[in-house]
Amino acid sequence: MRPITLDRAWPLHGSATTRQLEARAIAAAGPHVLMQRAGLAAARLALALAPHARQVWIACGPGNNGGDGLEAAMHLQHWGRKPCVRWFGDERRLAPDAAASLARARAAGVPFTEATPELQPQDLAIDALLGLGNTRPATGDLAACIAALNAGAAPVLAVDLPTGLAADTGQADGPAVRAQYTLSLLTLKPCLFTGMGRDLAGQVWFDALQQGDTVQANATLAGPPPARPRAHASHKGSYGDVAVLGGAPGMRGAAVLAGSAALHAGAGRVYVATLDASASDLASGAPELMWRASAELALARLTLACGCGGGPLVAAWLPQALDEAARLVLDADALNALAADKRLQDGLRRRQQPTVLTPHPLEAARLLGNSTAAVQADRLAAAQALAERFGAVVVLKGSGSVVAAPGRTPSINPTGNALLATAGTGDVLAGFVAAHLAAGSCAWEAACHAVYQHGALADAWPAGQALTASALARAAS
Repeated sequence: MRPITLDRAWPLHGSATTRQLEARAIAAAGPHVLMQRAGLAAARLALALAPHARQVWIACGPGNNGGDGLEAAMHLQHWGRKPCVRWFGDERRLAPDAAASLARARAAGVPFTEATPELQPQDLAIDALLGLGNTRPATGDLAACIAALNAGAAPVLAVDLPTGLAADTGQADGPAVRAQYTLSLLTLKPCLFTGMGRDLAGQVWFDALQQGDTVQANATLAGPPPARPRAHASHKGSYGDVAVLGGAPGMRGAAVLAGSAALHAGAGRVYVATLDASASDLASGAPELMWRASAELALARLTLACGCGGGPLVAAWLPQALDEAARLVLDADALNALAADKRLQDGLRRRQQPTVLTPHPLEAARLLGNSTAAVQADRLAAAQALAERFGAVVVLKGSGSVVAAPGRTPSINPTGNALLATAGTGDVLAGFVAAHLAAGSCAWEAACHAVYQHGALADAWPAGQALTASALARAAS
């Protein structure tokens, strides 16, 4: 058992592949063994998280997740930790493994109660209600139990998944447990790291239950980019030229932010071409940025970040950008223009050069022709659909940003926090991606590494200090 750390990549498995692994593990180990291992792991983690708890309340559902909780209760009872169980099962319908765990808990003297105990902050509540068995929104007594878990003073440990969180999507369609800790069992599930999952799961721990991965992962939790020291015998041309095309009237700062981000992320040279004919040099704090008229950009040798603050004016430049740019990052209004014009979409599909799209959920919905709610309902599927439709690498931004590419297992980024929910941080990300592309990374690596870097800067942000997009761009240096 170990906490999930950000120093390496982790394979993620959805409900179907987890069920395959579970069936193989049970066939190899025999009946009830896997549940016993799961319950013991949950009890050990409970003891480590709340060593001074005077009481542990365990909410157990009617299926195997509840069986895991009953096993944990048995161990905690043996260890003198005073567990009490709220059980929602029906003995006439119990599967054999869960029935065996119920009998073991009763034999150990675990008390069962329908009352909600008054827990203190040093105590612990354990959510073992539904896990992968969550198929529809909780109602009635089950919903009331979820509310009680969320309202209590004690921290909550979720066994496998917080109840109400969909294993494959990271969304909750009804009442859901908000846990401070989650112990993911047998496999790590994608839902814990994207969408609502990061808020509901808290700190994630993992126990493989003595099994190894034997099926293809559904996604990967990204690890940090490798260090790439610069050679002494190099010059500004060694790290590529980035151009930013955007900055329509009233939005010129977006182009400056993207250019500043590319500059501080290591691009050798950065050009900024705004679509505001009256624009003057806005970057007095970044004299390294070079200002050009859009017609002066030699796109065939540049990495172009297109769309940042571009407004409707950027649409006129997209055909040339799609045809000529050596490497291309499409952001913001470039994506909106793309969504509204089938000819531009066809031009994107014809492109052979490296291309990265960086939509937020609303922009992704426009590109897919559906709603933001539909995108957020299954972020992995939405990102993959965009990548396949346009033949490009896609960064679907948000909590647990998803990077997808045609024919590749998608990646979920583990870094970042709500400090990034401020204007301009998306422009900064576009600049980061462009800098990585210009320095020679392939489109997939440029997207994954830039997203990780972007979020990691926010995670390391000084407490009490406001994060602004301009400061975020400078922090990359």
